[in-house]
Amino acid sequence: MAKKKPTILVVNDDGITAPGIKVLLEEMQQLGEVVVVAPDSPQSGMGHAITIGKPLRLDKIDLYEGVEMYKCSGTPVDCVKLAVNKIFKGKKPDLCVSGINHGLNYSINVLYSGTMSAAVEGAIEDIPSIGFSLDDFSHHADFSHCRPYLRAIAQQVLDNGLQKATLLNVNFPHISKEIKGIKICRQATAKWFEEFDEREDPYGREYFWMTGKFQLLDRGEDTDAYALSNGYVSIVPTQFDMTAHHTITELNSWNFDAQ
Repeated sequence: MAKKKPTILVVNDDGITAPGIKVLLEEMQQLGEVVVVAPDSPQSGMGHAITIGKPLRLDKIDLYEGVEMYKCSGTPVDCVKLAVNKIFKGKKPDLCVSGINHGLNYSINVLYSGTMSAAVEGAIEDIPSIGFSLDDFSHHADFSHCRPYLRAIAQQVLDNGLQKATLLNVNFPHISKEIKGIKICRQATAKWFEEFDEREDPYGREYFWMTGKFQLLDRGEDTDAYALSNGYVSIVPTQFDMTAHHTITELNSWNFDAQ
């Protein structure tokens, strides 16, 4: 008796027509039955935002032959929620993959990323989940060197599963770097130092345009930043439990007497 193919939910934050999601769905088709649910327009930087103040629309589309695809008017997290509740009707897929994002989601960027938040939502739903990103913001980015790793990493997750409440954050170096292999890493310490360009609209009202610089504050050789700069695919095991467990003992020693 033939083994049933796994079902794989494919999502992203760059939008349903982004080249990165096409590459990802093509590779996932080699592993299982694919369902794509993605925003109808780019949603980069949305983090874990959800839509609560207006209706959501979910429309089936025929963008690529033989692929069950839906475009959603909401955020990447909305896409996962709607997929689980309305398309899969509560029967969870075997895997959720998000991306491939045009641009890295390493270090602190994981907090802002719609790509990673979609994968986090998959993990919250107890679905083994992976976020994939590439060091290239171009619409015409070359994803060819990512393809074998997409399949290999996804297959390992399908075969072995992931610990509850965890997911994988996978980043690929730019095509200009020869891939030397995979490194399992920790998230590098870094920060965005924002600047706000002050401008004035035609009616004389002030507005701001955010810019900024990314500054790496971590020189460790066990980080995602180091792996990527040295030609490795970085994999960071990630969790959505944001408890700072190491500070609980210290806080228990404080005196919170409010009298």
